[in-house]
Order: sequence, then C-alpha cells, then structure tokens
Amino acid sequence: MSRIRGKNTVPERRLRSALWKIGLRYRSHAKTPVGKPDIVFPRKRIAVFIDGCFWHGCPLHYVRPRTHTDHWEGKLRENVERDRQQTLALETLGWSVIRIWEHEVYEALEEVLSSIRRALGEGRMDPIPDWRVVRVEEIEETARMERRHLEQLRDPGTTRIEEGRRITAKWRRPQDG
Repeated sequence: MSRIRGKNTVPERRLRSALWKIGLRYRSHAKTPVGKPDIVFPRKRIAVFIDGCFWHGCPLHYVRPRTHTDHWEGKLRENVERDRQQTLALETLGWSVIRIWEHEVYEALEEVLSSIRRALGEGRMDPIPDWRVVRVEEIEETARMERRHLEQLRDPGTTRIEEGRRITAKWRRPQDG
C-alpha cells in the first residue's frame, strides 16, 4: 500500500505528455476552490481527474477483493463519495470537470484529448453519465456469480444493479514501446 502513488501516476504522466505534445498548457495538481485535480486549466476553469479503475470503482474493471471485504467496500464508498463531492462542488462554482478512467488513457487517448480540446474550445462541457461501482456481493460462489451495485457519480439517487460472472482479470496497462 505504501507504494501506491497518489500523484504523478503513469496514466497522468502519459496524458500530460500527450497534452503538451499537442500544445495544450496546464497546471499539475494546482489548487482549485475544491482540492487539487490531476490537471487544471485555470483560465478556462477546467479540472481533469484521472481515476484508477480499482480505487474509484470502474464498472468495466473493478475487481472485488476476496479478503477484508468490509474494509475495501468502505474504502471504495469513501473514494466514490469524495469524487462526487469534489465534482459537484466544482461544477456548482462554474468549473467543468472531466473524469477519465485510467484505462481510457491507454485505450482511447485520442478520444480523451478530443474531449479535453472540445471543453477548452467551448469553455465548458456537458457532463456525461459516469457510473461507479459502490458495492459488489457474491451471489453464488460455485458459479462465480456476483451482483454489482452502481451509482451515477453526479446523482447518487440514480442506481442500477448488474449480475454476472465475477470479474477477476484486473485491467493491465499495455507495455509502452
């Protein structure tokens, strides 16, 4: 746990490098009215967060740990709630918030860059639905089935439940170069 980075992660560095290459200048971890997002465009009031699939409940890649489930469920809930509070507070103050999953930096970097460019050009961005896993429960161990509880980041009242085979393959970033 002590080796888990909170700043300057590989996906962050990769995105910042790509932004720099296309001529977009930003601030890293600059203070905003609510926290220090990973990338900040202060003049346009745009905050970019790069969320890790495990730590922030990615609907595609979150893997429920098999041990200490109460601890991890609580940690996941805290992270999602903090993401929600930061996002809503910044948007209330007139900021645009872009939340990017770490896997998107590797699998869809051009789309991520286009989304940021579009937000910079328009000065604002309409938020897209952003689902988060908030709890996973085992349904049937022998069949390896699980029930995933998801919430909308910007609207905790909007929920859905998905049932399916247990996700076990953690997302692995492709090797560079």
